[in-house]
Amino acid sequence: MDEGKRPSLEIRKLQFMTDYAFSTRAIHAGQNCEKEFGAVVPPIYLTSTYAQEYPGKPKKYDYSRGGNPNFANLEASLASLEKGEFSTVYNSGLGAISSILSHLKPGNRVVSIDDVYGGSFRVLQRVFQNFGIESVFGDMNDFSWIENELKKGAQIVWLETPTNPLLKVVDIKAVAELTHRYNAELVVDNTFASPYFQNPLVLGADLVLHSSTKYLGGHSDIIGGGVITNNAAWKEKLDFSRMAMGFNPSPFDTWLTSRSIKTLAVRMEKHHSNAMTLAKKLEQHPKVKKVFYPGLPSHPQHEIAKKQMSGFSGIISVILDMDLETTKKVIASFQLFILAESLGAVESLVNHPASMTHASIPREVRLATGVEDGLIRFSVGIEDPDDLWNDLNESLNRS
Repeated sequence: MDEGKRPSLEIRKLQFMTDYAFSTRAIHAGQNCEKEFGAVVPPIYLTSTYAQEYPGKPKKYDYSRGGNPNFANLEASLASLEKGEFSTVYNSGLGAISSILSHLKPGNRVVSIDDVYGGSFRVLQRVFQNFGIESVFGDMNDFSWIENELKKGAQIVWLETPTNPLLKVVDIKAVAELTHRYNAELVVDNTFASPYFQNPLVLGADLVLHSSTKYLGGHSDIIGGGVITNNAAWKEKLDFSRMAMGFNPSPFDTWLTSRSIKTLAVRMEKHHSNAMTLAKKLEQHPKVKKVFYPGLPSHPQHEIAKKQMSGFSGIISVILDMDLETTKKVIASFQLFILAESLGAVESLVNHPASMTHASIPREVRLATGVEDGLIRFSVGIEDPDDLWNDLNESLNRS
């Protein structure tokens, strides 16, 4: 190509959002070389405020609560990976959730999947309910239940798929069509699948939510969140609530997330392959009562997962064939699986939802949705799969 005919930087950026494969977009979208000195890696803009050319006329940003170049870089990347037009980044996944909910009004209604992240349940039931926003929880594979709730005038349908921690899978496209029939909007928490394995906007979702703490960050060293949409009005609202309510992330955390996303494709492939290997072996282990993993043919929504996901990610939940105290002793005895909350990192983690991530959900509510006291959740990392299996197998056999 002649030098004079090379596309401009902005044109090439647009092409990276539309014409290239995922792994290429993960490395290049929102990752343009720094203009002044040509640094391949964009710098961290550790500034709280910006010089203005004239009172009330900033060059682009005025205060980092409202905007920062590192925010914009990560937003371009997330929008590209989720095949959306707009993105807004936050200080946490819960900041992103609260930003969405803050635009509801007293008397508005949220219809949510029952097997929902404990933090989502808590903020709906113990925070926004105080402002007159009603939330109801049920089985999202029961379309008659969803429709009955929509007929009552719900504004938002709230979906996780796969869910946390039972890994239920819901047909996003079908729920989107039903939701839009009643002029409601669909929010899909895509944290467990990551944009590498699933793109809810393509399937009809209005908003896609991520805790970037998890697979997007991938190294257990940042807290963050993001929302992606094709709706310009929602983008304006999401930016406003971040600025007005102080949900802004730090420039360093957004820079770290942009750095981490460059390896997202290769990490997700390894998470998936390791998890599939372990899920198959756990399903055959005599001390395992039940395995929850969308990639197994035994999973009740395996066919739906195959239809809307290109892979099954790295989370496995199991119920061991032993009492609760023995279960706790086993998961505290692993050498490679670290007993810790969170998920989606390069190191493998194990979690006991009833006493950790889902402790904020009343026990009777947990049990009604199938989250038994003995349920444990593995976040399978990218270590050698034989080493991970030996760790699991040896600890189970000692119990």
